[in-house]
Amino acid sequence: MSEFKQLYSPLIRSAKWYPVQSWALEQTSHGAWLLESESLSRRLAQYCQHFTVTVLAQTIISNDNLSVMERQLVGESDCLEREVILYGDQQPWVFARTLIPVTTLSGKEQDLVDLGNRPLGYRVFNDKNSRRDALEIANLGTQQQPRWARRSRLWINEKPMLVAEYFLTQSPVYAKENGC
Repeated sequence: MSEFKQLYSPLIRSAKWYPVQSWALEQTSHGAWLLESESLSRRLAQYCQHFTVTVLAQTIISNDNLSVMERQLVGESDCLEREVILYGDQQPWVFARTLIPVTTLSGKEQDLVDLGNRPLGYRVFNDKNSRRDALEIANLGTQQQPRWARRSRLWINEKPMLVAEYFLTQSPVYAKENGC
């Protein structure tokens, strides 16, 4: 499992993020995935028999370790950093990195620390007071063979968190492009 973290964590941290408006996504098969406004986990689960989450790492990191843009999106608090792989039928589909400010982990949201192998999206989008904004897209591949990632801020009861998701090669986001 640590090979996933070694491979994908630096990629997603160094991604060059662009506002969603910078991409012509609306008429593409991958655009529907990248623009998903609800739970990505719920959508992925519809494409497999067995959907699972494996936690690669979960630790508190200092705000000093966040990029300037990450601080602008989640504030000046230290964060719980959670890195996971989302699997569909035992195939790795998505590497995700979530930054949850310690200030978000209060009240009803204290339980976010104890998600374990449960998908974050199942918890966040079960709440009536949740929303997504600040959606950004990155291509971590090439022009000829794009490998898509997205980053967005989630709000739950007006408390922020930042989620970056890298769609791995076997992800259904590429199914139409791969001829599957």
